[in-house]
Amino acid sequence: MATMARIDSHDRPLINAAPDVLAVVERWRRHLASERRLAAKTVEAYSRDVGQFLSFLTAYRGGPPRLADLAELTTTDVRAFMAARRNQGVGSPTVARGIAGVRSFVRFLERSGSANGAALRAIRLPRRKRTLPRPLAPAAARAVTARANALDEEPWIAARNAAILTLLYGTGLRISEALAITRGEAPRRLNDALRVRGKGGKERIVPVLPVVTAAIADYLRQCPYAPGPGGPLFVGARGGPLSPRIVQRAMVKLRSALGLPDGATPHALRHSFATHLLADGGDLRSIQELLGHASLSTTQIYTAVDSERLLAVYEKAHPRA
Repeated sequence: MATMARIDSHDRPLINAAPDVLAVVERWRRHLASERRLAAKTVEAYSRDVGQFLSFLTAYRGGPPRLADLAELTTTDVRAFMAARRNQGVGSPTVARGIAGVRSFVRFLERSGSANGAALRAIRLPRRKRTLPRPLAPAAARAVTARANALDEEPWIAARNAAILTLLYGTGLRISEALAITRGEAPRRLNDALRVRGKGGKERIVPVLPVVTAAIADYLRQCPYAPGPGGPLFVGARGGPLSPRIVQRAMVKLRSALGLPDGATPHALRHSFATHLLADGGDLRSIQELLGHASLSTTQIYTAVDSERLLAVYEKAHPRA
């Protein structure tokens, strides 16, 4: 008889597996969060991947999987799971990420001798189509930050939008990192720097340009709410934490006003920060530190963006191109 159980009292998906497997899933989740210090969203994504795999095994083998079943996984089992996901209309990147989550769980089981990961290691993952970031042109990025406070909004909300978009372009922060800044952490003086907690709880120090400090100071002068040093720096219309969707909506309005492409999003300002630094002679290692990338290979994708831009300029300008 199938055992369905929640491993959390909130909105975590039901996982179909035997009790011994459910107990290990919970230990693995704690390991990811506390020892590997993965972000909460990453832990939840991996959990969903494992839940999908265990539910597949339940239907595939005719009963909820036990630890003994996981010790006998074969390449046929894994390939059948991948085929089932594709039949559901799931793309190759999602299938590959799902296998990565299952591999993480099985590696955890291998430490105690409860599983054999050979079948998962033998599987070749579907290739991911690598897409290049789409930064804004320097003039467009400057226009976004300059025109953000000219939108048809209340003056303090317009100042807030200008401050956060200037911050994103001026520091390369992710929008989640920007919205996590508290009032007490806000840069208020020249040469101030931000201590940012990024993915996986990793901290980095990011310098703040005077134009960013000035935009934040203008917003704070006009903001009608004062939540205290521990409260959010950027607040919504009612004084609560600002939702990323509000920032995205402001960017949609700016796209329309400035005639920018659909790729002009808040995250594109982070790509623009990195690409423009590289184009002006910034070195990859420094840009890696500023962006908070764990691996230099992640940062190196911006060299391809810059090369693509240079080739486009060459083909447009050279008389024999």
